[in-house]
Amino acid sequence: MRKLFITFVVFIIFAVGFLWTKQSFAVDHSVEKIIYKIAGLGIAEYNDWGLTELDGKTVRLITFRTHVFGFDDLEKIYADPVKFLPVKVERQIKFLFVKEHIIEEYSADACSVVIKKYKGERVIKEYHFKAKGAIQSAVLLPFYLRTVSAPGLGWTYYTYLPDAYKITLASIEEIKIPAGIYKAYHFVSDPRKFEVWISQDQARVPLKLLGGAGHNYLLTMKSRKGDEEKMKTKIKVDLYE
Repeated sequence: MRKLFITFVVFIIFAVGFLWTKQSFAVDHSVEKIIYKIAGLGIAEYNDWGLTELDGKTVRLITFRTHVFGFDDLEKIYADPVKFLPVKVERQIKFLFVKEHIIEEYSADACSVVIKKYKGERVIKEYHFKAKGAIQSAVLLPFYLRTVSAPGLGWTYYTYLPDAYKITLASIEEIKIPAGIYKAYHFVSDPRKFEVWISQDQARVPLKLLGGAGHNYLLTMKSRKGDEEKMKTKIKVDLYE
């Protein structure tokens, strides 16, 4: 009886420890809306709609819309809910009077992505890419980085877009953005193509995104709404109806 009691106590301690570790690793950001200012151009809107199903699998549904003068790009992203890797991306792009429909199919096991461009129901272009590891989405990458709990300076992470990148936590610094002043983790890539600032508070919000060849785009957070405000916004998948 004593042995059974000790076994039970050890099990409870292990279970509580496991749950605490899992909780401290990442905050659940289901149902979240973040508006970014695109320097001198327009706005971008990130929405996390929580869990849904895709082909019988549980995935996280995320939309990311970029709107600048004469250009609209809506990405509907289905992601692995644990690893935050893309499974499928549907893009609808409008540039002046031109419309494009693109579907990206990712395979983490095969380390590949197939990109198809459609005109109506017909595939007009198809691209195949492979890498040495699972291919990440440029949109999802900053939101994966937020799941890392209390990284230390020099922390590194390797990813593929599909080119290989090494991401390092370079510093912890105070930054000023339209939403306010924040203390943030500053991540940089090698090759030096992009930089990401993640808030050091519990929310771990991607505050500032700098990137592109020659650092030709800059996104800074204007506002954020999360679970606590019980978002009930309806998803508009097709911008052009």
